[in-house]
Amino acid sequence: MTVDCPSRIPPRPFLKWAGGKSRLLAQYQPWFPQDYSRYYEPFVGGGAVFFHLRPASATLSDINPELVNVYDCVRSQVEALIQQLEIHAQHHGHEYYYQMRAADQGSSIERAARFIYLNKTCFNGLYRENSQGKFNVPMGRYKKPTICNPELLRSASMTLQAAQVYLRPFSEILQHATTSQDFVYFDPPYHPLSTTSDFTAYSRGAFTAQDQVQLRDVFVILAERGVRVMLSNSDCDFIRDLYQGFPIRTIQAARAINSNPAKRGKISEVLVMSS
Repeated sequence: MTVDCPSRIPPRPFLKWAGGKSRLLAQYQPWFPQDYSRYYEPFVGGGAVFFHLRPASATLSDINPELVNVYDCVRSQVEALIQQLEIHAQHHGHEYYYQMRAADQGSSIERAARFIYLNKTCFNGLYRENSQGKFNVPMGRYKKPTICNPELLRSASMTLQAAQVYLRPFSEILQHATTSQDFVYFDPPYHPLSTTSDFTAYSRGAFTAQDQVQLRDVFVILAERGVRVMLSNSDCDFIRDLYQGFPIRTIQAARAINSNPAKRGKISEVLVMSS
């Protein structure tokens, strides 16, 4: 069951997000379960799958408090958020960007608007923190970035009315998804294909190989309960070995983030299913 969205703009991600799934949805579509009562996404990121499915009941979560705050504000205070974003759009420039990047205080609305502003204007829409947990991505080279899209935010807000948003680690899904009427989609930081392609370090707590093993263990427990589970990750021996025994589909994705444009192109990923 999906939520109807009367907005003129169909719901879609309002954030740029590394590894976002918007361009892969057509490949994922055949593998989504047709019927379920509640949807869970423990690594919400840009939320492309959530906005595509528009489930009637959903739980979204992440360990990034600023990201969770953004979703909370889009859902419950979208008009106030739009007003703050319009202020950022009016003042955007080199000096203003770095002033906002250095700021780390303010109300929930101010923090959410700053997060979206930086997301829309930073290099490649990349989210990365230094060892102190401070956002440290340089300004992008956009001539006219779309900082505030009111109709898109309102559309996202409508869809988010069916969701609860929490700050919590992925392992807590075991306390909530318990039956075959639950559908869980995992989109964790991908396991690096090489020492120079470590895209897991977007925040202070990089997602390690041991974290991947723990996630596999959670996947197995959920599958044994009959929960419908899907998981995306990089196509490598380590991930394929972790999930041996489960159906694995190969997905063709575009590598969008690389400092060398010549190295951006097609790369295979895996989609693992519980059954």
